[in-house]
Amino acid sequence: MTAAPASARAERADARRNREIVLRTAMRVFAEEGLEVSLGRIAQGAGVEAGTVYRHFPTKEILLEAVLAEHVEGLVTTAGRWAARAVPGDALFGFLLEVIEKTASRKHICDVLTADRGWPHALLAAAGKRYGEALDELLRDARQAGAVRADVRADDLAALIVGGAALRSAHRDRARGARLVRLLLDGLRTPAVTETAAFRDSSSLQRHETAGRDVRHCVECGARLRVRPTGRPPRYCGPTCRQRARRRRVAG
Repeated sequence: MTAAPASARAERADARRNREIVLRTAMRVFAEEGLEVSLGRIAQGAGVEAGTVYRHFPTKEILLEAVLAEHVEGLVTTAGRWAARAVPGDALFGFLLEVIEKTASRKHICDVLTADRGWPHALLAAAGKRYGEALDELLRDARQAGAVRADVRADDLAALIVGGAALRSAHRDRARGARLVRLLLDGLRTPAVTETAAFRDSSSLQRHETAGRDVRHCVECGARLRVRPTGRPPRYCGPTCRQRARRRRVAG
């Protein structure tokens, strides 16, 4: 088999590089300025001729699909990275937090994924299939490790990502928004107590750090406490809630 001339290989390498530059630029411009920008504006941002953009992406719809597929493929890579470097429960929650952060910063792009625009096409459908498989694997491993509730499904996680990104974007204080997202995701964790807890009216429970001797419920999960006649009154039902409260204070 005859090897291609050096000039042809260089031309193909330049074409691949230009395509990647256009794609990265389009993702940034769509995220920052919305989806109404023209291909000419994207060419300007990429530092290439308009013809270069049209050569790789004849229409804006084709470019948008490529951007969406690139975004989803990035999430698949993120899932694999978390699965390789963390234990199952931490991998799932770390992945969810990172995806929510990325989704919040690319609102215009992610809105297209959740809107009814006739998606997906073939390129996006393939990326979406790989993303679904990666999410299923993270959830399955976390469930087997006992780190997540048994009734949580992959479509629940997809909905939580959308809701978490909206919550994260709606809060003016970035740190407070991130903390609220963590509180939201805490609901996925396996309950610390086995018996069903009654509805807790937080206004009737003393949950402040300086609560006195008449505390009757765990300040973290609301489980009823056994109050000792002597000594310092308990504030937590056990070490799990004590550690969870500590992590929450540190995160706050």
